[in-house]
Amino acid sequence: MSSVHQPSDIQLERIAYRRKRAIRSTLLAALSTAVVGLLLYLGVTGSPGWDRVKASFFDTDIAVKALTGRDNYPSILSGLWLNIRLMVICTICALALGLFIAILRTLRGPVSFPVRALATTYTYSFRGLPLIIVIYLFAFGIPGLRLQGTPGVTVLGAAAIVVTYGAYLAEVFRAGIESVHPSQVAAARSLGLSYRRTMRHVVLPQAIRRVTPPLLNDTVALQKDVGLISLAGPIDAIRAAQINQAGTANFTPYVVAGVLFVLLALPLIGVTDWVTLRAARRQNAGT
Repeated sequence: MSSVHQPSDIQLERIAYRRKRAIRSTLLAALSTAVVGLLLYLGVTGSPGWDRVKASFFDTDIAVKALTGRDNYPSILSGLWLNIRLMVICTICALALGLFIAILRTLRGPVSFPVRALATTYTYSFRGLPLIIVIYLFAFGIPGLRLQGTPGVTVLGAAAIVVTYGAYLAEVFRAGIESVHPSQVAAARSLGLSYRRTMRHVVLPQAIRRVTPPLLNDTVALQKDVGLISLAGPIDAIRAAQINQAGTANFTPYVVAGVLFVLLALPLIGVTDWVTLRAARRQNAGT
């Protein structure tokens, strides 16, 4: 019969001690957080201008009207649906574009120099340009050419976000690709794998796994910057909040839109933190 392993008395004492320390640390953290939160609340609400700030930024009636779209004002909630769709589409397209540019930048040989030069120029240019300027150039500059088949400003604004974040993501992917040791590429090529199959089966799986945390961080930033599409004219959550603010002379709609964006980002931020912690534990395993 196989005997079940029983922990020793010393190990049981260690487990009990660690559990006691964890409970103590949790209680102290909760208590300190409550004290700091109470002090901040008393400091803000006790300030001389709190009543005026509360009326200008935290009006409940205006918040409900802005959220639901009453009094012939656009609904912030309906505008947020446009932001969500743009976030999904722009994220997928930016990831694909960034990976493609990263592969172009890692090509070897003098024949590939023009391609590498174009890819490098693209990443340097769009990483340096502010996103607001790129949106203006795409949304208002391209229609000015009066070309047939020019898409609407929503599509052009989304394209501006894609090409801007594609440059950032390309550098993240390139760092992951170059982190794979050259000996692995040489070993794969010696086994008869082509360059394409080597990248697909050997390099890219390792590179993507290594850069997943920074990729998710850039995705969180993209989710936030999708709100800049309002500069091109579409009525998203930010644009709807601006229209409500102009009609009510109150800044509460902006607060409502900000809260919705935070709630939208929380799941992705949680996934990012979990992936980062998992990667750190995997890297430190055995040390």
